Amino acid sequence: MRQIILDTETTGLEPAQGHRIIELGCVELVNRRPTGRTFQRYLNPERDIDPGAQAVHGLSGEFLSGQPRFAEVVEDFVAFIAGAELIIHNAPFDVGFIDHEFGRLPPPQRLLTDLCTVLDTLALARQLHPGQRNSLDALCKRYNVDNSNRDLHGALLDARILADVYLAMTGGQAALTLQARADDTTGRRTTQVKRREPVSIPVIRATTVELEAHERALDAVSKAAKGRCLFRSGPPVANS
Repeated sequence: MRQIILDTETTGLEPAQGHRIIELGCVELVNRRPTGRTFQRYLNPERDIDPGAQAVHGLSGEFLSGQPRFAEVVEDFVAFIAGAELIIHNAPFDVGFIDHEFGRLPPPQRLLTDLCTVLDTLALARQLHPGQRNSLDALCKRYNVDNSNRDLHGALLDARILADVYLAMTGGQAALTLQARADDTTGRRTTQVKRREPVSIPVIRATTVELEAHERALDAVSKAAKGRCLFRSGPPVANS
């Protein structure tokens, strides 16, 4: 099973307002193990960056003006991700931006879901932890994943962190240690995810005597409630 953990950085929040991708970051997993293969590109968006977005990722227009355009890296990007399952946190955001970039290219038209299947770890986290904070930072804290180098967001750095979170959130991996560059300036980091030990849960069934006592109690409840006893859903089952 080949999976690609993917993240993007952008000039702003809405592709419909002309915002563009400025960084692509991907980490490859095969059979739930990091292979060491990554894909990372900074991109020239050919437009200004919103101040709020720049405060998040720290990438300046001056730096990005010397980087390739999306059209110049798209074939390498497609070759890296094609046929894999993409693991993305808040997938609609990144998928929307990538499809917007595809839409700016000459025909034939492509969509990301034509190339890959997509799993949204934000939707998965909301299922596993309803009513709780499920941002990437919150999940790092919940699953003891080291994100101490995340002073600024970066697509490749965030993809590496999400890989650790995803493996922990979906069952962990024995003796997982990633030694990897966080980005061009922050050096190396080590993330350790401990495998959860299996838990044996005993099932203790009621004895015949206990079931009979339970039925007598339900008879009393039913009598007091004039026959409306919600706790009586079917016949008792005793140990054989």
